[in-house]
Amino acid sequence: MRLKSFHVRNFRRLNDVHVDLEETTTIFVGSNNSGKTSATQVFKHFLDKKESFSIHDFSAFCWSLFDEIGASPSANSKRLPVIELDLWFTVESDDLHRVLPLLPSLDWKDSPVGIRMVYAPKDQETLLSNFREANSAAATAAKSSEGDPQGYHPWPKKLTDYLSKRLKEEYRIYYYVLDRAQFDDNFQSKQDYTPQLLGEAAEAGRKVVESLIKVDFLFAQRYLSDASSKGRSENLSTRMSRFYERNLEKLEDDFTAVKALANSEAELNKHLEKVFAPTLKQLNNLGYPGLTNPQLVIRSAFDPESVLSKSASIHYVLPHPDISNATSADPPSLPVAAQQYLTLPDNYNGLGFKNLIYMVIELLDFHSRWADQEESRAPVHLVFVEEPEAHLHVQLQQVFIAKVNELITDEGPLYRSQLVVTTHSPHIIYESSFTPIRYFQRANMLEHSHYSTVLNLSNFKEDEPDTTNFLRQYMKLTHCDLFFADAAVLVEGNVERLLLPLMIEKAAPQLKSNYLSILELGGAFAHKFQNLIQFLGLTALVITDLDSVALPEPKAAGARQEANIDEDSEEEESEPNNRAKACPTFRSDAVSSNQTLIQWIPGLKSIAALLAAPDTKKLVIHAGSPGMVRVAYQTKQELCWKTEKASYAGRTFEEMFALENLEWCQNEQQKALKLRLKSVTKLTLADIAQKLFDKVNSSSFGKTDFALALMMASPDWVVPKYIEEGLCWLRDQLTPEHVEPVTKEIDASPEAASTVPLDGSSLPPGSPLHNVEASQQ
Repeated sequence: MRLKSFHVRNFRRLNDVHVDLEETTTIFVGSNNSGKTSATQVFKHFLDKKESFSIHDFSAFCWSLFDEIGASPSANSKRLPVIELDLWFTVESDDLHRVLPLLPSLDWKDSPVGIRMVYAPKDQETLLSNFREANSAAATAAKSSEGDPQGYHPWPKKLTDYLSKRLKEEYRIYYYVLDRAQFDDNFQSKQDYTPQLLGEAAEAGRKVVESLIKVDFLFAQRYLSDASSKGRSENLSTRMSRFYERNLEKLEDDFTAVKALANSEAELNKHLEKVFAPTLKQLNNLGYPGLTNPQLVIRSAFDPESVLSKSASIHYVLPHPDISNATSADPPSLPVAAQQYLTLPDNYNGLGFKNLIYMVIELLDFHSRWADQEESRAPVHLVFVEEPEAHLHVQLQQVFIAKVNELITDEGPLYRSQLVVTTHSPHIIYESSFTPIRYFQRANMLEHSHYSTVLNLSNFKEDEPDTTNFLRQYMKLTHCDLFFADAAVLVEGNVERLLLPLMIEKAAPQLKSNYLSILELGGAFAHKFQNLIQFLGLTALVITDLDSVALPEPKAAGARQEANIDEDSEEEESEPNNRAKACPTFRSDAVSSNQTLIQWIPGLKSIAALLAAPDTKKLVIHAGSPGMVRVAYQTKQELCWKTEKASYAGRTFEEMFALENLEWCQNEQQKALKLRLKSVTKLTLADIAQKLFDKVNSSSFGKTDFALALMMASPDWVVPKYIEEGLCWLRDQLTPEHVEPVTKEIDASPEAASTVPLDGSSLPPGSPLHNVEASQQ
């Protein structure tokens, strides 16, 4: 038996999301504030008795509905928002007896069984009555202070204000049995479906859930053994003590250990008697402590239960040779028996090593406590691990998932825990491919929406297997951080990658506040990321080159009219003259060899068509997702040279840079760029454009050398216009203050309510809201 999936509604950013889980390990990834932690915290709120909900746990969409209902008695028929968590289990025949309370009917056959937990009002009418009574008293008090210039209004001013203090008294958790046949493929229930209440008492439903699933949480550790820290701090020795108390063999049952302690106690008693004898003799002579003058003695008391927790601690052992026995001519080389050992307390080692030990101990503790419950053990053990990469170096991050799975599954499949790892590290997913990844996708920031969706990357399939293999291999070799970025920038090559920070500083410095994933792909491969970027709904800027080429003339009638630009065929190898050759962009018959421009955006091949394409042609908006992609390539710019003016576009970044910074590049001080032309003052703009093309495309021109020289040059250059426009577009997508906000009213239609149950409409008539008139649906 295992947890197949869960569905969350109206909890923080998770307005309405369904998350599938793998049998062993599932990895939650996404940019900051995308809802990964919310997906773990919802379990803690529903399953941990010590946790309680607050008004801030409700999705932002719910707040306006709360206050609307609270403000108007005519809105009483609308149901107050609720938070829901659906758990779906796959069940084997051996565990069928465990889920009998959850079987929807006697006709059940092998389909997932589900249980819904709902955080809902105990009684909506009573809640609203209590609020309006308190609000009325507050309004009366407010009138008495009308002269207050601050306009103070006592608590509660709105229903959300009231629930910020009274939510725990007004809401509780209810449990329902779910019928998989009443849900579609997206686990949305049918409009007329009414789930069955699982017992009137909350404790009955809680016991069913606890009998099926045990959930543990391993939160990120950042302050291990740091006594001065005010954050989460814990000594490894203390943690090992707790592990001992719960899991290890007790000393009373170990004769050898108890005997050793008894001998030690006897020796210590002799020592104490000798040391304290003079003092005790003087006290006895004074008649202390009582009338009967008892003799005072000091005895040690070794409690086996407290030996590890109070009398022992973890030390790191550092072996080193006894150099006093070694000659000065030879390096020390002694057997282990002849070595001395230096031991250091656990707080004398690095944070990464301590964090790794701590996580291993915790995971073993979780797994052991669950497995040792025997008959009362829940069949499903779910462990949430938060950001295990804290302080771990890259190599440990790469192997962490595999090693942890080995630790907690060595007792066989019957005792296998399910792991859910939330991470910001691309190295954690190094060996995982796409299958276990669940990507938390934030809504478009321009819409000012505070919700996320969850994408299952195991569903990502490319039409071409070679492309899928390319993506997986590329992301593995480059430790791609695409899953954690606010946006992606795909650049043509090493030059653009090196210079991009400088160009951002000049053209759009606001982007420095965003997390950008920069992928160096080149025009021949960028289009292979098209479907993945669209699947993730990422906003992306593709900076690429026109890469103009001239097609060769056909040799004879019937010969191939157009040479392959991007493929090496046998004919091309045997006849090099038949291959397309680089040419300036101003050649009338020039076409692009850039597959990104041809196959993706804007889907054009002719250089003339590319240069004439409007900005709208350079933009692709993802249907049904928040992201969009814009391409930036060289465009014609008006150049001035002496008294001459003309418009030209470079073939590559280096050409375009030289053209738009013409006077600066031709200055003697910039000779390190290798872009200066001989007798340039005598040349026309047409001559300059041709010679710059020849220079940049010659074998002697080093593009990386150019980039490094530019990084060291004076900053008095301008960013090529096509890149500046692309970066400014990206800035506007990520920083809403640069554009008019897009307002969106909440859709209160019945169709929307069935998809996003803001008003608790999914509750059955027999629920605690049965006394409230049904909303018009």
